[in-house]
Amino acid sequence: MANARSGRSAARLPDPVNKITPYQRLKEAIRAGDLIPGQQLVESALADWCEVSRTPIREALSKLQHDGLVERNDRGLVVRERTPEEVLDIYETRIALEGTAARMAAERRNSHDLILLRRAMSRLDAVTTDDVDGMVRGNRQFHTAIWRASHNMSLIDLLERLDLHLVRYPATTLGTPGRWERSNEQHRAIVEAIEARDSDGAEKNAITHFTEARDIRLALFDEAF
Repeated sequence: MANARSGRSAARLPDPVNKITPYQRLKEAIRAGDLIPGQQLVESALADWCEVSRTPIREALSKLQHDGLVERNDRGLVVRERTPEEVLDIYETRIALEGTAARMAAERRNSHDLILLRRAMSRLDAVTTDDVDGMVRGNRQFHTAIWRASHNMSLIDLLERLDLHLVRYPATTLGTPGRWERSNEQHRAIVEAIEARDSDGAEKNAITHFTEARDIRLALFDEAF
């Protein structure tokens, strides 16, 4: 991947998994921060890493460009960078959608959804603040469980797309002192409201949760620039 990291510090990519398509592989690399914002994407290097020809890489990059994760500049295709203004816009949209997802989960959830939510909450409780990857992974699993409990595929698709645009910009909000504990208190309140079919409470707690995350994210941007 050396050619794909022109002008950027190198980070080791995970070993390829043959069953994953180049598009899925590259999207996950962007999500995980292995391909960082502003990084040049060279077809030949990506083809070597994915162990495919350049044609499927070209198709994958076209899809990623359509997703808004990749853009073209004077150096060619690069992982798209986000401005604080763009991040704010994404968060404003996500706050509304996450509130709706929590409300619908409270209205539509079934017993299996509750089992998955409780398991996700238990995993969060087991993660310590020195395990940043564990926090990020557990947090995503938790919110994905809420989305699925909404039983609204259009809403889930929109939230998945928004989630891709927020990863690693500029760092996870969960690492901010006190945020992990506060976040899990809010997670627990959302689960309790969903379990009680309290749609107003679920929506309110989800909106509060993501509004605070937005404010922390913007503060991290200020520190970075």
